[in-house]
Amino acid sequence: MYNMYDLIEKKKHALPLSKEEIDYIVTNFTNEIIPDYQMSAFLMAAWFNKLSEDETFYLTQAMKDSGDVMDLSEVEGIIADKHSTGGVGDKISLILSPIMACLGVKIAKMSGKGLGFTGGTIDKLESIPGFSTHLQRDEFIENINSIGMSITSQSANLTPADKKIYALRDVTAIVDDTALIASSIMSKKLAMGADVIALDVKCGSGAFMKEYIDAEKLARQMVAIGKNAGKKISAVITDMNAPLGRCVGNSIEVTEAVMCLKGQIPDDIKQVTYALGAQILILSDIASDEAYAYKMMDDAISSKKAYNKFIQFITAQGGDAIYIEDTAKLPLSNIIVNVRAETEGYICAIDCEKVGRAAAEAGAGRKKKDDVIDYGAGIYFNKTYGEHTQKTGIIAQIYSSNKEAANTAYEILKDAITISGSNPPERKLVKGVING
Repeated sequence: MYNMYDLIEKKKHALPLSKEEIDYIVTNFTNEIIPDYQMSAFLMAAWFNKLSEDETFYLTQAMKDSGDVMDLSEVEGIIADKHSTGGVGDKISLILSPIMACLGVKIAKMSGKGLGFTGGTIDKLESIPGFSTHLQRDEFIENINSIGMSITSQSANLTPADKKIYALRDVTAIVDDTALIASSIMSKKLAMGADVIALDVKCGSGAFMKEYIDAEKLARQMVAIGKNAGKKISAVITDMNAPLGRCVGNSIEVTEAVMCLKGQIPDDIKQVTYALGAQILILSDIASDEAYAYKMMDDAISSKKAYNKFIQFITAQGGDAIYIEDTAKLPLSNIIVNVRAETEGYICAIDCEKVGRAAAEAGAGRKKKDDVIDYGAGIYFNKTYGEHTQKTGIIAQIYSSNKEAANTAYEILKDAITISGSNPPERKLVKGVING
């Protein structure tokens, strides 16, 4: 029998912990045998002395096994999952999933709701009238087999140890440790049971990892965990110094995703979607190289197969396809506040975190987990990074159902946009790829 005092002491002196010792810590903390104050002490010791690759893997596995683990053995074929570390205007899952599904990869995805300045895939999907994100396991499996994809909200009992540990990290200033972040993310990914995992690790003003070096470190740790678990895994490090596409919100992002699937795909969205898609297709042995993967994805969009797959997916989960066929019917808040340029020039910087905060203030996001979302709230960028604007020209439009909220969003958003007299350098969205 282990003693928590002794295990804290070991980590305090940077001594390695075994799988059994970490299992003991996670199991007994989850079952409320180990008190918060001892777990806090252990986590702080881990923050200062850092978990080794083996310890990080043991922690991930212990958190994964603390709750429900999805059994996907009834799914036929290759199963893939994609995860983003959070972004602004990040509707990539809505575009990538149907593309992969019509190219022979089964997409099994559990997603969360947005919190703070980052949006959530579940919130975007729930803006479609009738769409259900609460599927029973049998429905989830059936949709994956028959359609090739399904996206559902996270099970309440998925990695309960992670939820308890994260809540403690959040109030004890231990959120920013990459090993703890990696184990938190990967415990949920491994619990999903996919064969192939593609990670979109964001860096920049709209990401949790502001600097590339930190994003790369996190990506390498997550890939190492996946590889140790026997998964085919890659991480794509992508730029989040400006919103993806022109739309930030919920229903407004669904509209943009549908436009992309119809062939009107902005370059920044295409770069990220195709980089992730290429990794999935190569890891799934469907494409031999990146060039062929890109051609396959081009064909999936130009043939409308991906768009039709998206409609099939929406319909199967109770959504009304008329809102996809005519996205003008999707909810859009009726109060519009314009952000105008104070000078002529080029949009040379957009502070992504401020954009996310502005969208949340308008009603599109949450400050607390139990906040109610306004699905029609959001931001549309008439002008985005690198584009020219005239003085007093409309750069962005804020949509909200509350005038005061719209005005608060306006004050945040106008400070997020910088205009310069010269054209800024072209954005390179894909900053690196880490293979398993």
